Amino acid sequence: MPNLQDALWFKSQFQPAIERAVAGTPLNVDMITAFACQETGEIWPALRRQGLPTARILELCVGDTIDASPTGGGRRAFPKNKAELLTAADGQRMFDVARQGLVDMASYIPAYRGAASRPEKFCHGFGIFQLDLQFFKVDPAYFLDKRYADFDAALGKCTGELQSVLKRLGWQTKASLTDQECAGIAIAYNTGRYDPAKGLKQGYFDGAKYYGENYFAYLQIARSAQMPAPAPRGMPPRRKKAGKAVVKKTIAKKAVATRTAVKKTVAKKTAVKKAVAKKALAKKAPAKRAVARKAPAKKAPTLPRATK
Repeated sequence: MPNLQDALWFKSQFQPAIERAVAGTPLNVDMITAFACQETGEIWPALRRQGLPTARILELCVGDTIDASPTGGGRRAFPKNKAELLTAADGQRMFDVARQGLVDMASYIPAYRGAASRPEKFCHGFGIFQLDLQFFKVDPAYFLDKRYADFDAALGKCTGELQSVLKRLGWQTKASLTDQECAGIAIAYNTGRYDPAKGLKQGYFDGAKYYGENYFAYLQIARSAQMPAPAPRGMPPRRKKAGKAVVKKTIAKKAVATRTAVKKTVAKKTAVKKAVAKKALAKKAPAKRAVARKAPAKKAPTLPRATK
């Protein structure tokens, strides 16, 4: 399950693009973030934690390997299985892309390795918002050329479908949407319809919760993952005010540095003075010795000889 850090990563990568795409509509960034969590939340968070680059993560966002069951359950939309996909124009090519996408993704996501080990299995959902393969007949190039790996292209498909849902529900003129209404749109996105009387218990049931319940939970995570507001253009970012303890510590450091500098200066001047004095004494000493050498030695006085 995607967490707060995953939602923050998603916004750090794609928020500007989403803001441009939803401008002038009731849709919003948190709503789109929750869709990414709901549709491929078992894939891209795991891939980004493994350190894959964003472009590769987007390419590996494929999923949904459920085929129609022989007993009548499972997938109902085209293609129900490999055999039906191969009947379509470029069906073999599409199968090859969908099959390889599953194999590549499963090499990073262990939960899909069982399906990848079966040669007839392939993916039915493509892109971080999981456009279903039933739209292959409408826009084959989107799938065959892997346009779903381009975020702007995937986002365009998602917002286009969501705006169609808004019109079906009569909410296209709303200035904004409540969290409950966002979940209603998500349910209609998943099932094609929404019944307000049933609340969140609508859409695909995963054995524990309905699609609407899961989406609502992801929406709350997305609401909590708020990116910091950008600084105004031309204005340098504000510096945080230092606490009193930090200021006192800084002043003390400066005082110590000043005292140390003064001591060094005094010591240097003293050393210079001593050197000058020593040099002067050294010059005077030879002069005194020279004078001492020039002074004549005094002779002892001659005493007169004694006479007999």
